[in-house]
Amino acid sequence: MTPALSFKAAFEQLPPEVFRLAVEQAAVAISITDTRARIVYANPSFTRVTGYSQSEVLGRNQSILSYKVTPQIVYETLWAQLKRQEPWNGLLVNRRKDGSRYLADLTITPVLNAHGETTHYLGLHRDVTDMHQLERQVVNQQALIESALDSTQAAMVMVDIDFQTIMSNRSYQDLEQELGYPPLNSLLETLESQWPSLATHGNLSSQRFAPVEVPLAEKNGSERWFNCSAEVIEEKDTSADAFYRKSSTHYLLLTLQDISHLKEQQRNLQLTSLQALLAEQERLQSVREALSGAIYQLKRPLNLINAAARLVNRRNTAGSEELLKLLGEIQVSGRETLDQLTACLPGDIREETRVVNLNQLLQSSLSLLTSRLLASGVTVDWQPERDLPSMKARPTSLATLFKQLLDNALDALEETRSGPRELRLVTRRLGGSVQVILQDSGPGIPATDRLKVFEPFYTTRHQGSQHLGMGLTLAQDIVNNHQGLLEIDPEFTSGCRIRVELPYE
Repeated sequence: MTPALSFKAAFEQLPPEVFRLAVEQAAVAISITDTRARIVYANPSFTRVTGYSQSEVLGRNQSILSYKVTPQIVYETLWAQLKRQEPWNGLLVNRRKDGSRYLADLTITPVLNAHGETTHYLGLHRDVTDMHQLERQVVNQQALIESALDSTQAAMVMVDIDFQTIMSNRSYQDLEQELGYPPLNSLLETLESQWPSLATHGNLSSQRFAPVEVPLAEKNGSERWFNCSAEVIEEKDTSADAFYRKSSTHYLLLTLQDISHLKEQQRNLQLTSLQALLAEQERLQSVREALSGAIYQLKRPLNLINAAARLVNRRNTAGSEELLKLLGEIQVSGRETLDQLTACLPGDIREETRVVNLNQLLQSSLSLLTSRLLASGVTVDWQPERDLPSMKARPTSLATLFKQLLDNALDALEETRSGPRELRLVTRRLGGSVQVILQDSGPGIPATDRLKVFEPFYTTRHQGSQHLGMGLTLAQDIVNNHQGLLEIDPEFTSGCRIRVELPYE
């Protein structure tokens, strides 16, 4: 086997003609100057780039290509490095023969003789104007996009597959300052509850997202609502490995639009609608109570008349026929009156079950009583459990239930002559039910009355009160219709504590 030639030996065996042809046919512009920068050779690519023919540049200084916008410090650095016999590379703004300018990526290398002396300079340069323009366009577009993102009122944040923040706009950064914490974790928790597959890291490419409303807690404990939309952004891999084998990285772009004002308008509209519904319910309940009371009161004398008629009939004394006839007419008239009153009783309003957020319903019920709470000087301790499970229920019926219980509590508190007037409202999950605790610091309900208060027409109110004693009866009926439990805590003696349990499955 013939031993491999050394690089130097192989180099020396190449004919000089090969080097000449390689330089002549090179795609890069090549020029050779003497130590005073006078051109002694230029290849055809040099002509294509500069517009000067070889005959036009031979003997002329390389400075014929220079243009005034290139800072003088660049040339001073260039010559200082060449004098140290070190190559120099940089960008120069050059001028072609026709006066047009281009950006040259220039490399100059000193050519040394056998004694280590510089005899010539070898220059290689490429026209990189198009590449520079493309780079500047990319930078400008990025700056424009960032400016547009920063100027929009929507908060935007982009995360990678590990949910680490890649970028965020100014509105999102301002939102972080206003909230006092990064909202990203809260957003992702809410989004994962809507889209469980989002929790699978690295699987963003298969996601399909729909906008969702997300509440974020503020420093003062109130909530701000945002419409959150999510979009998967695909970034193509620009590495050399991906030139033939395409690959990409996915990011998640979250856009937050503040809808707190809209939610407030919706809430006010819902409160107005709820107030109208409850007012209608109360009107019907008042009519029902009045008619039921009249029927109840009418039945008592009618029962006495029935008893008297039976007594007269058994005695069968002289003249009893006329009395029996009179009593019979009274009985018929009384039954007709009872039937008419019973027919006038308003029927129950039929309501379909819907998915209900109990915290929101209680909050709305409290809001309807705001003016009364303020006028009575009542302090409200509202402790809702976060992430309380939703439940299927009749919302207007439940609103009536809580409005009735709150009204009863306020009535009791308004009778309190001394001491603080406090109302405590708590919600919590309890097994398969949601428990609501309503507690007031009023006079409480005596132990002997804790069962009687659920009976129709029984009331603990003072004489002359407008209450007919149907409030807790109605409340009990509503709870029963929801397969729930309503009870008065017998162990609580500093007022009244009522517990309501409603199943959420």
